[in-house]
Amino acid sequence: MNVACVLLAAGSSERMGENKLLFSFGGQTPLALCAEAFFSAERELYKMAVAVGPATRAQGESLRARYGERVVIVEGGATRAQSVYNALKELQGAQIVSIHDAARCLVSPMVIANSIKSAAACGSGVAGIPARDTVRLAGAGVIDRSRVTLAQTPQSFRYDRIMEAYERAVTEGFEATDDLALYERMGYTGVFTEGSILNQKLTYPSDMPMFEAALGALIRVGYGEDTHRLMENRALVLGGVEIPCKLGLMGHSDADALTHAVIDALLGAAALGDIGRHFPDTDESYKGISSLILLEHTAALLSRAGYRVANIDATVVAQEPRLAPYIGEMRTRIARALGVDTSLVSVKATTPEHLGPEGRLEGITARCICSIKTQPQRN
Repeated sequence: MNVACVLLAAGSSERMGENKLLFSFGGQTPLALCAEAFFSAERELYKMAVAVGPATRAQGESLRARYGERVVIVEGGATRAQSVYNALKELQGAQIVSIHDAARCLVSPMVIANSIKSAAACGSGVAGIPARDTVRLAGAGVIDRSRVTLAQTPQSFRYDRIMEAYERAVTEGFEATDDLALYERMGYTGVFTEGSILNQKLTYPSDMPMFEAALGALIRVGYGEDTHRLMENRALVLGGVEIPCKLGLMGHSDADALTHAVIDALLGAAALGDIGRHFPDTDESYKGISSLILLEHTAALLSRAGYRVANIDATVVAQEPRLAPYIGEMRTRIARALGVDTSLVSVKATTPEHLGPEGRLEGITARCICSIKTQPQRN
């Protein structure tokens, strides 16, 4: 059967106080997360009509660029119902249509698939969950919660039935807050399918920690390593700290091998390239620059990509000088450049016991492992 979907992204977000669909989690907007879930649940999706407003039109165009002509951009209406109706008119040829609020960006492919399967078999499939808390109706006391189902989206239907329901509602000026109400108004019986407690609607500012926790569970790990040659008449800088020594590190910038290893680890974790790509040694503006400034730039790159530092663990391999007295200050300066607490930054030092190039005082090597996690962004 030809399965289509409607993604609603034209709302005003009045209860949030700002447009919630402009947030991004790990570089993914709610609309993009929903689209990904639908194409995972229904790989042969016939069409996807995305109802957008001025603020979300660019996101809709981005989906069209990613998924091709199956994505249709539709102008949202003054109400949710008008947006759905506008989208449905673009989906002629579909046999099943699944309607979803983009603010429910934690929806899983399984919830979507269950809804669509029910619509194909029974005419409708509305994601829902049983009430878990005591339900009270103002002035009427406690309601038996075993009889209460909390309706979610997606809400999937036979296309001809839900289109007829919306045409009648528009003609008669009838408004409803969800699609099932219009479907049942036509005399059809709605069928509930298994939703998810995670399939909540991003509505209030107080919802953000839960969405951040759910979407911020994505942890990425990076590794960085850097070696610089030791030479005379150069300062020895590690972790932004200048350390008294007869030899220093050679390089285009301040040659801070420790900070460079941290930068490469962070860029690698976010798949943003490496230090040479962002701060090439052919660029004279970086000549002699403090590597802590480069680390600050790296932190900004991560933030724009929707990530924040979870932890840093670095080791410096050096025969001389003794680094233990400077470790605390290195941690502090690296943490400050990244805008994180010092407790998230570990720096260690080890000697190679006179083995290898570090043991022969030819150079110093630093290695770093880091983890980063997603964070919500305002686009």
